[in-house]
Amino acid sequence: MQNPAYIEKPFYPESDGTPMAETDIHAKLMFNLWFALENFFRNDPQVYVSRNLFLYYVKGDPRKSIAPDVFFVRGVPKGDRRVYLLWEEGVAPQVVIELSSEHTWKDDVFKKFHTYEKLGVHEYFIFDPTSDYMKGSPLIGFRLEGGEYVEMELNGDRLRSDELGLDLVVVGNTLRLLNPGDGKFLLTPDEEAEARMRAEAEVERLRAENELLKQKS
Repeated sequence: MQNPAYIEKPFYPESDGTPMAETDIHAKLMFNLWFALENFFRNDPQVYVSRNLFLYYVKGDPRKSIAPDVFFVRGVPKGDRRVYLLWEEGVAPQVVIELSSEHTWKDDVFKKFHTYEKLGVHEYFIFDPTSDYMKGSPLIGFRLEGGEYVEMELNGDRLRSDELGLDLVVVGNTLRLLNPGDGKFLLTPDEEAEARMRAEAEVERLRAENELLKQKS
């Protein structure tokens, strides 16, 4: 007889045993996009950004899950999560970015497309870093209008995300995020580290100059 005090709850795994990304290109780009968004929205306590985290959207059914490469949610608190349980969070991602590859592009264009549409993801972007699987531009975007996705119109090499307030820009074989307010790209981790080193070097230079002036006076 089952103990009435014990109720077995469904377990929602955080991994399916498959690699996070197929290639180094995909893994680096996924991390760079996540880092740029995390850094840009760092002062907003009600913005959550994640990458390759399992999102479960039907309570009690662990089979109903999806793992966006990068997703953005406004309206939930920051903080580390094991998985994203939609019925507990109460807010679906407003933006999803998928990095297409040989083994994922069909899911990105068909299965995930319809899932995100049903979940109410406002903007869905697909980028093919190798330009092997997408016709025309390696970047395509969809915006939810009346419950259905409508393809966004490319402006040269870029698409505007109203939800992020940023432009997604194709630069060579990579995807960058640009702030139209100042016309600058959001920094990657390497660029952030270089900028910090330059700033520290400048501080040291000014300190040395001040010390030299004191010695001369």
